[in-house]
Amino acid sequence: MDIISNPLVSICIPAYNSEKWIQSTIKSALNQTWLNKEIIVVDDGSTDNTYKIAKKFESDSVKVVSQKNSGACAARNYAFSLSKGDYIQWLDADDLLAPDKIEVQLTDCENGNESRILHSAAWGYFYYRISQTKFKHTRLWQDLFPSEWLQIHLGERFFMPTVVWLVSRRLTELAGPWDERLKRNQDGEYICRAVARSEFVKFHLDAKSFYRKANLFSISMTRSKAIVDSLDLANSLCIDHLLNLENNDTTRKACAKFLQAFNNKIHPENSEIILKNQKRILELGGKIIIPTETKKFAIFKSLFGTKISFMLKKWLWNLEIIFRNKWDKLLSFIFKDEIKK
Repeated sequence: MDIISNPLVSICIPAYNSEKWIQSTIKSALNQTWLNKEIIVVDDGSTDNTYKIAKKFESDSVKVVSQKNSGACAARNYAFSLSKGDYIQWLDADDLLAPDKIEVQLTDCENGNESRILHSAAWGYFYYRISQTKFKHTRLWQDLFPSEWLQIHLGERFFMPTVVWLVSRRLTELAGPWDERLKRNQDGEYICRAVARSEFVKFHLDAKSFYRKANLFSISMTRSKAIVDSLDLANSLCIDHLLNLENNDTTRKACAKFLQAFNNKIHPENSEIILKNQKRILELGGKIIIPTETKKFAIFKSLFGTKISFMLKKWLWNLEIIFRNKWDKLLSFIFKDEIKK
C-alpha cells in the first residue's frame, strides 16, 4: 500500500455562470493551509464573466480551462481527468472551505492515495455572511460504516453536500465518474456511490465547510418532467447502492421511507412516477402514506384551485429565499464578513 507523507490534493471546481462567487471560492482554495495542492477550474460554457475572472488566478498551481456547456457532472469528470492529486476535494463554485479544512482531514490519513477511507466534515448553510453559518449536528456527524451512513442518509433524509468530502484517488476511481445523465441530485447519487465503495466514513468535526444557500428550486412545485425524471433516477440509483451493499429488513425500510418522502414532495401531475415508486415501496415492505395538505394550502386551493395554489406556494417560498439573500448581502457589505484566516 502506497503511504504518502505529503499527499497532493486536487481541488476540483466546476463553474457555470458563477461570476458572483467564483473569486471567493478560488480564494478559499488558495488559502488552504495544506500547501501541497493544485486547483482545477472547469468553466462549463458560462455566458457571464466566470471564465475571465477565474483566468486571473491561473498559475503553476491553478489550472483554468473551459468546455462547451455539458453540465456539472461533465465538468467534474473533466476536472478529474486533468488532476494528479492523491486526494480529491470537490468544490462547487459557490461554496467555501475553512482555511484548515483539508489539513484537518489529512492529519488522520495514514494510507495515502490507496485508502478506501472516505473523509467527511462539519458543514453549515450560509447566504453571504460566513459568521452567520449555522452548523447543525445530525446523525451523519460521526464515524460510520458505509451501510450505516447510507441508512441514515436515506431513511432519515440527512445529507452532506459535495464540499465536505475528501476522497482518495483510489476511492474516486472505484466510485467511477459522475453520472452525466443526471441534472438534479447528481451529487447525492455520486456520494452514495462513493460511500458504498468505501470501507469506512471518517467524520472530522474540526474541518469546516460552507454551503451557500441560494437555490430557488423546489421539487414539490416543479412541473418539469425532465427534472423530476432525473431526481427519480438518482433516487433509484441511491437505493440500489445501499441494497447492493446490504439487503435486509433495516435497509429496505430505510429505502421505503426515502421513496415515500420523495413521492410526498413531487407535484401530483407526476402520477406515473408516483405509482412506480408506490409499487417499489410495497416490494420493500413499506406502507403507502397519502400526504395531508396544510390548512393554509387547503384554503388557497379552495379559493384559487390546485394549479394557481401551487404557483403561489412556489412564489412565496422563493420570495422568502430572495429576501433572506438580499438582506444578508447588504449586511455582508456593511460588516465586510469573510472567512478569517
